[in-house]
Amino acid sequence: MGGRPSSPLNKQQQQCLRGQVDAQLRNFLPCYRGQLAASVLRQVSQELGPQEPAGCQLLRSKKLPRVREHRGPLTQLRGHPPRWQPVFCVLRGDGRLEWFSHEEEYESGARPLGSTVLTGYALLTSQREYLRLLHALCPGSSEDHAQEDPDSLLEVPVSSPLFLQHPFRQHLCFSATTREAQRAWRLALQGGIRLRGTVLQRSQAPAARAFLDAVRLYRQHRGHFGDDDVTLGSDAEVLAAVLMRELLPALRAQTPPSLRGAGRARAWAWTELLDAVHTVVLARVSAGLRAFQPEKDELLASLERTIRPDVDHTLQLRAGLAGRLRTDVQGLLESCLRQEVDAQLPRVTRTLLSTVEAAIEALRTLLAQGMDRLCRHLRQNPSGARLRREVYSFAEMPWDPERMHTCYREAERARGRLGQLVAPFGFLGMQGLVFGAQDLAQQLMADAVATFLQLADQCLTTALDCDQAAQQLEKVRGRVLKELPEFEGDVLAVGSQALTIEGIYEDVIRGVLLQRINRELRKALGASDTSCTLAGCSEAPWEEEEEETDPQRERGACPTQPGSGAEVQPLCPLLPSGTFRS
Repeated sequence: MGGRPSSPLNKQQQQCLRGQVDAQLRNFLPCYRGQLAASVLRQVSQELGPQEPAGCQLLRSKKLPRVREHRGPLTQLRGHPPRWQPVFCVLRGDGRLEWFSHEEEYESGARPLGSTVLTGYALLTSQREYLRLLHALCPGSSEDHAQEDPDSLLEVPVSSPLFLQHPFRQHLCFSATTREAQRAWRLALQGGIRLRGTVLQRSQAPAARAFLDAVRLYRQHRGHFGDDDVTLGSDAEVLAAVLMRELLPALRAQTPPSLRGAGRARAWAWTELLDAVHTVVLARVSAGLRAFQPEKDELLASLERTIRPDVDHTLQLRAGLAGRLRTDVQGLLESCLRQEVDAQLPRVTRTLLSTVEAAIEALRTLLAQGMDRLCRHLRQNPSGARLRREVYSFAEMPWDPERMHTCYREAERARGRLGQLVAPFGFLGMQGLVFGAQDLAQQLMADAVATFLQLADQCLTTALDCDQAAQQLEKVRGRVLKELPEFEGDVLAVGSQALTIEGIYEDVIRGVLLQRINRELRKALGASDTSCTLAGCSEAPWEEEEEETDPQRERGACPTQPGSGAEVQPLCPLLPSGTFRS
């Protein structure tokens, strides 16, 4: 669908929206400031607290998450009236989709006809499913559809469709030329949607964690409890989505003049109205957060200066207050947990663990196949140029949507099981959990590939022939595969708030609840697997959410060498120096 020549909002309506955004920011920013303090305290306490001894584990990949650029011809439904028109589409590595009139315009560096970041979109490849969605947007009488033109564009079967649907933005309708092209675009677009959606969840910056906590508390103050997928996206996109959800009831109650027509025509007009509102809201939120950035930077620096020298005293005060609050709520909380939580925990635990375990098992198989391929190639065809191509292909595997699809598909299949948590718990964050499992699979694959290539580059010497070199690679293969299970519990890491009475009170409740969760996880994963432990927040306010980084790992070294432990020699001429470096 194409955009209207002018916005369906007049200047007065746009100004009114800006005022509502400003009011939202005035209410939100105090909560954000408080959570910045909590996040800095958490970070400092982790840095200064006791560190777990680090063994030889997977190296951390230095490559940033990205989408492999994808481009090619499609047809797009655009213009007024909408018509299917040929376009040349490009998916950028940062998850931005652009479309041009012709490939030559893209090659010459011309501006695209249109572009969008893929945050918040859902991809549909079924025309029937998309038509049902349009009908649900503006449910009308059966007469509405009877009055529509029987030759309506979306009534005609679309070959290999790609429908990008967004709750607050105009839909994008594309069609590929073949099923193979549709599949390639589907995998690429899904990767872009996930990359854009989990930007805050992947960040280790204190400000990112503070922002997510602030959004949750802000929504609780406004009566929204429970989890959903509103926190997918950048900070501005998340806040814009929060306000859009608050505006939706009022928008639905109105019938603007732009919502004319019947059936799908009215649904399209509705998406155009939402897109216009969202554009104003997002622009104003972005401007407000940019204006807050200097204050935020100064506040973070000030918090670092004041908290670090006195962190022990601050934590002691916090622990004392937490103890008093725990005494006040312990009895009532224990009773509530016995009645409402204990019976449900086994089911929830199995559901969450199965989401991760299936993806990890698929990853293990895919990784083993990739390493086996390199070993076979080294034995059968040790050509230097060909081997370098194989190594490059192996190094790119974490970013190859076609090869990683088996891992991502296993996480996606868990959506149905996660949906079973809606009725008993009101849990609506299925997409975030699926994305989290897929992100974990991609990061583990990137780390495992980096580890394999690093160790392979260290252990191959000039004294080895092809068979001996392949044997060394097989030893590295076994070592890398052994390290994967240590990470399976990390996706369930849970943190807490600090500094505020509200945050400490919530920690006390979570602390008791997490003891139950930890006990159930031990049953599910085995008592000897301590990597999945979720310690109570009330006793240890901020347990480590990630493995502590060993200095040797940061330098790309491993304490022990694979294989026989023989002294490492320069790489042989058969394998030029750096062949196995990613």
